[in-house]
Amino acid sequence: MNELFVFDDEQSGFESLVNANGDAYWYASDLARMLGYDNYRPFQKAVQKAMTACVTLEISMAENFQQEQRTVGGEEILDYRLSRFACYLTSINADISKPRVAEAQTYFLTLAEAFRQYVQGPDNVERVLVRDQLSQHEKSLSGAAQQAGVTSYALFQDKGYRGLYNMSLGRLKQYKGYIGNRPLLDFMGETELAANLFRITQTKEKIRKENIKGQKNLEDTAFNVGQKVRKTMREINGTRPEDLPLVEDRKQLAAV
Repeated sequence: MNELFVFDDEQSGFESLVNANGDAYWYASDLARMLGYDNYRPFQKAVQKAMTACVTLEISMAENFQQEQRTVGGEEILDYRLSRFACYLTSINADISKPRVAEAQTYFLTLAEAFRQYVQGPDNVERVLVRDQLSQHEKSLSGAAQQAGVTSYALFQDKGYRGLYNMSLGRLKQYKGYIGNRPLLDFMGETELAANLFRITQTKEKIRKENIKGQKNLEDTAFNVGQKVRKTMREINGTRPEDLPLVEDRKQLAAV
């Protein structure tokens, strides 16, 4: 399968593996294979983390995770029937070093309606989850940049912000009126977080696919990707990312 998730392809992709028994569901073992896991057992950790997140967010476990003993490949396993929302939570907690996991996370970001079936204030819930994804991918980008020969990660990181916002991170904080010491990302809304997530994942992919090396080339890459994301945002909704308002502290939302 060349593409991991093909929404409208009846022959392959995530949607082709849906099961129907009243409600649509996917088996965790099937999702594991699609995400590039050779062994189902390590993937069970991602499922368990997703279940914990479900409890934390006070979302019905029964509607999203159902255990089932199955025989797969001649082996008896504890499988799970996952709702579409559970597949999203599980992909967030999967191994992001696997390329297919990153593709899955991007796919599920387009399915915001999955949240609206389960919770009130879906924008806040999705914002918490997207912020968690962003933290994971920031760490992954840092590792990729180090391997590619970055000598100053702070300068490399700032170039990405300059590309997206047309200003440095320090200037951006001033522009938005933020005076705290916490990461500015904790106070960004869902749209702005998603833009930064896309910027970071695409920067990492470009570095990897084009084998970009050296501080200057890495900085240029971060800046150029940021500029393209900025251009796309302005073409779609006419909004400059620096003009998006700050919102409630993400950590307070996660603790509710």
